[in-house]
Amino acid sequence: MLDILIIEDDAETAAYTARGLREDGHRVETAANGPDGLEAARDGGFDVLVVDRMLPVLDGLSLVRSLRAEGDRTPVLFLTALGSVGDRVKGLNAGGDDYLVKPFAFAELRARIEALARRRTPVATETDVTIGDLEIRRLERVVYRAGTLLPLKPKEFRLLEVLAEHAGRVVTRTMLLEQVWDYRFDPGTNVIDAQISRLRAKIDRGFDRPLLHTVRGVGYRLAAD
Repeated sequence: MLDILIIEDDAETAAYTARGLREDGHRVETAANGPDGLEAARDGGFDVLVVDRMLPVLDGLSLVRSLRAEGDRTPVLFLTALGSVGDRVKGLNAGGDDYLVKPFAFAELRARIEALARRRTPVATETDVTIGDLEIRRLERVVYRAGTLLPLKPKEFRLLEVLAEHAGRVVTRTMLLEQVWDYRFDPGTNVIDAQISRLRAKIDRGFDRPLLHTVRGVGYRLAAD
C-alpha cells in the first residue's frame, strides 16, 4: 500500500485517477491547485506525488522546484497534456522523476507509480567510497579530494555517485540518462556533456592527475589509474 498525493486541477481526471489507485489498495489524497498541493506535500508522509504541470496559482514546475529546494526527495510523476520533448525535459530538470502524457492508460500510470516507489526503497550500499584521493561520503552527501571539500550541487553529486558505483568500468550515456536523470528516452540535448564538464572542473582541475575519463563514443569512467 502506498500513500499518494494527486495535485490536479481537472476534477474529472483527479477523481478517475484517485478512484483507480484506491481500488488498487492505495491511500490517496488530492489537491486542486498549486498552493494547496505544495502545503499537502510539505506535510510529508507520501510515497509518490502525481503532479499536473498546468496548475492554478502555482504551476507544477514551480511546485516541484520548491520541494526540491527544501530537500524533499519524494518521487514525482508529472501527469500532463504537455508532451513535447522540450516539455518533458523541463519537467525532469525541475526535479520530476518521471513524466506521463495525457491521455494515458491507467495500467501505465499504475506501473510508473509502483516503479517510482520501488526506486525509493533503500538499498544497502557502501556509505563511504574512496577512489584514489577522492572520498565520497554518501550519508553526509559531501566529497573531498586530497582533503579539500568540493562544492558539488545535488545533480553533480548524483552523477559522481553513479560513476563511483561503477568505478574502473565504463558507464554509458544511456546508463547515466536512466540513473541520474531518470530519462527513458534520449532528450536530444547536451545535458550529459554539460554536467560532466562541470563535474570534471570540480574534481580534477588543480589536482595532479585526472580521475574522470572520457571513453569516446561509449561513455565515461571514474578511476585513479
